[in-house]
Amino acid sequence: MKMQTHALPLLLCLLPVLPAQAAGTDPRLASELDEARAEVRVELDQARQALKTDNLRVDESLRFGDRHAGSADVPPAEITPQGDFRIDGEEVAIDPSQRNALLAYRDQVIEIGMAGIDIGERSARVALEAVDTSMAALLFNAMSGRLERRIEKAVREDVEPAVAALCDKLPAVMASQQALALSLPAFQPYATLDADDIDACHRGAHDAFAAR
Repeated sequence: MKMQTHALPLLLCLLPVLPAQAAGTDPRLASELDEARAEVRVELDQARQALKTDNLRVDESLRFGDRHAGSADVPPAEITPQGDFRIDGEEVAIDPSQRNALLAYRDQVIEIGMAGIDIGERSARVALEAVDTSMAALLFNAMSGRLERRIEKAVREDVEPAVAALCDKLPAVMASQQALALSLPAFQPYATLDADDIDACHRGAHDAFAAR
C-alpha cells in the first residue's frame, strides 16, 4: 500500500459516475449510473478487506514522492496478519514481544490505509451532493466549468481536514518504526519514515487543495 497524500486523483476517477443525481429524467441512464456507483462501493469494500487480510508490504508502504527512491534496493518485506515478518519470502525469527510490535505497527498502517479509502469514498459522496438535479443545469455547468469548480470547492471544504488528520497520524507511525528498528534489527532498512515525510504529507495535501 503506497501512501497517497490527497484524495483528488481518486475523485477524478469517479467523476464519470457522478451525474446520477441529474439522471432522473432518463430511467435507463439512472439505472446504469446506480450500477456504476454500486461497483465503486464493491471495489472500495474489497480494498478494505484486502488491507485487513493481505500481507502488508513494508518496503512499499508510506512512500512520499521520490524521497526514498533508493529504498527500492532493499528486498521485499512484509508483515502477515499473524505477525510474522518475512524478507524476500523468508521468515525472520522473532520472539513474542517482537511479534506484538509488528502487529501493532501493521494495525497502524492499515488504519491509515482505511482512512485513505474513507477519504476517497467521502470525496465521491460530497461531489455527488454538489451536482445539480437538473440535467440542463448539469450540462451548462459542465460546459462552463462551473461544475468542476463547484465539486472541487465542496471536496476541498469537506475533505481537506480529513486529509490533514491522516497526516497527523504519521508521527505515531514513525515512533513505531523506530522502536521496531531497535528491537528487530532486520526491520531497520524499512524504518524510513522521518519528519521530512510528515512535513511532505501536510505540504502535499495543502498544495493539492490550494491549487484548486
